[in-house]
Amino acid sequence: MLSWEFPPVVVGGLGRHVHQLSTALVAAGHQVTVVTRHRPGVPLEEYVDGVRVVRAPEDPPLFPLSTPSMLAWTMAFNHALTRAALRAAENGGYDVIHAHDWLVTHAAVTLKEHLDLPLVATVHATEAGRHQGWLPGETNRCIHSVEYWLGQEASRVLVCSGYMRWEVSRLLELPSATVEVVPNGVNSALWRAEPRAVAAARARYVGEGPVIGYAGRLVYEKGVQDLIAAIPKLRAAHPGLRVVIAGDGPYRRELAEEVRDRRLQRAVSFTGFLDEPDLAAVLAAMDAVVVPSIYEPFGMVALEAAAAGAPLAVASTGGLAEIVSPGVTGVVFPPKDPDGLADAVGGLLADPSFAARVAQDARVMVAERYGWAAIARRTVEAYGSALRHAPALDVKQVASMLAGSQRPPIEVPGGNLLSL
Repeated sequence: MLSWEFPPVVVGGLGRHVHQLSTALVAAGHQVTVVTRHRPGVPLEEYVDGVRVVRAPEDPPLFPLSTPSMLAWTMAFNHALTRAALRAAENGGYDVIHAHDWLVTHAAVTLKEHLDLPLVATVHATEAGRHQGWLPGETNRCIHSVEYWLGQEASRVLVCSGYMRWEVSRLLELPSATVEVVPNGVNSALWRAEPRAVAAARARYVGEGPVIGYAGRLVYEKGVQDLIAAIPKLRAAHPGLRVVIAGDGPYRRELAEEVRDRRLQRAVSFTGFLDEPDLAAVLAAMDAVVVPSIYEPFGMVALEAAAAGAPLAVASTGGLAEIVSPGVTGVVFPPKDPDGLADAVGGLLADPSFAARVAQDARVMVAERYGWAAIARRTVEAYGSALRHAPALDVKQVASMLAGSQRPPIEVPGGNLLSL
């Protein structure tokens, strides 16, 4: 497996996904090597829960991982990742390469050609989807072209929801037979916090009213700005309500400014990034956890919050709509609708017995449908499909397709048109 993040390097849900999937595959009797990036102070190679983890240190030239220099950083990272992966494969024995997202594409294609192995790619999100159907700048278009290349090179493309199967098939122009839905999973045991930790988290954040929370990256498409916009209406109905925003990201400053502009500093707490034990306790302490995403391929945090025992209020978008059954495992509201968000969350806060019931049903649903053993089995089935089919296209064919200027526009979610 190739991944740009793996614990202790965790940026978002992808790192946790790769960790849990790889350990579940090992538990099922498979041999797994994860090649990822290095963090100072961590071994360059070790076994973690039975998974061989090979970490590629950054080369001396400095390329910051930031938006203006992200493509340069990605190219440098892929050089280091390729060398580390080739060293790891010196003794052979591998059957398939599994690449996670576009940031490892160059290394994945190099290994596919050099080792003559089938390539499986998991597309966790798309650049067009993250920008509501637009590719506004050169960097966005470059990232999309890499995603397209990865999809065309892979024998099988895995996505986390039916929504993403539709999106990826159209955006990357893939036959539906090559795109398979394998949902994300959750280890429920990891999200059951100790009662003392939950009590401490609640004592820290609860004031004179209820407390609701958000967890995830602080980027525009996660919709946290809509949660902030809904706070005045929620506080009018539920005096003393407080909001906990857990996570970090490039949009944090704008969100903090929005909180100040609305004079909500005493009502909103930004926790920064929390590790799993601390986050589990915070989620379990909430009277409701809100997932207000504008774009959400799956909604891993909804599973984690449900496993922690929190009542869910989610935007009815993307994969979230496939996880939460309205009135059964949570409540839903239209994306980009602060009033609808306030009404949905308010329904949970006004009826504690209803909130407790949907939280319990969601917890059971997560345990039954999203356990990692089942996810690993479905992934192995996809590997088998990849081994039985030849790679889709060679590099020259893909380059020729990307160079074409007369291809029709592709409709993407949200009603915008992506013209390639």
